[in-house]
Amino acid sequence: MGEFSAPILRVNKLNKQFGAGCSHCSGKHRQLDKNYCPVCATVYSCQDISFDLYPGEVLGIVGESGSGKSTLMRCLYFDQEVTEGEAYLTPYKDGSSNLFQESSQQKRFIRNHLMGKVYQNPVMGLRMDFSSIGNIAEKMIAAGSRNVAAMELRGSELLERVHIPVYRMKEAPKNFSGGMQQRVQIAKAMSNNPPILLLDEVTTGLDLSVQANVLDLIKHLQRELNISILLVSHDLGVIRMLADRTMVMLDGQVVEQGLTDQILEDPQHAYTQQLVHSML
Repeated sequence: MGEFSAPILRVNKLNKQFGAGCSHCSGKHRQLDKNYCPVCATVYSCQDISFDLYPGEVLGIVGESGSGKSTLMRCLYFDQEVTEGEAYLTPYKDGSSNLFQESSQQKRFIRNHLMGKVYQNPVMGLRMDFSSIGNIAEKMIAAGSRNVAAMELRGSELLERVHIPVYRMKEAPKNFSGGMQQRVQIAKAMSNNPPILLLDEVTTGLDLSVQANVLDLIKHLQRELNISILLVSHDLGVIRMLADRTMVMLDGQVVEQGLTDQILEDPQHAYTQQLVHSML
């Protein structure tokens, strides 16, 4: 990662709320119970989230469940609409256009060409009844591929790279173990060579040895292809292994961000201190 390179993704004041809000929870003197309004029951999942992601960098996002990490990822991948905020992607219109204000057609283009996402639950990211290679082809077709032979070649190449044996490529992911399903998702997410990969709790629920395998694979691919990765996890071990920088979220807000080593060695915020101590 060049110190002086421009960010590939800039996110500025991203907000996502569920509910209309009321006089009690909006405005300067908002009074929330964590990220929840006790009066009108509006939930403020993401509050003024701003960060930069650099080319070839892994940015970790850590926090307890309910802190807004996954909502942030869903907004960035257009699985959900933001309430307000801006995001700029350098490979898209030279980073001059707020992604959140683009048409749904343009958002689809961005999703299919410039981003890949691996979901915590493979059911969200894969068609369980399609063959594994069919899952990859689906993402390529969405990005405009029409050449069947080329798609088969690319699909088998990718599945091989994520260690799915050749003889199982035509098999459906529903027959696979959790670790294998995650590897198929990774292959699918990478099918169109996106510059950015969004990984949402990709090792949760996997056995430790399988987790280590999946993390190794991600690390290897990231280095080889120089992809930028946003990595959400509640597990500091995963963050320590993969993330160059880390952002700590609590109740929909970023409470601390910095180099991963720095945050783990010398956490500033009380919540981060608690997280780091619980890991020791």
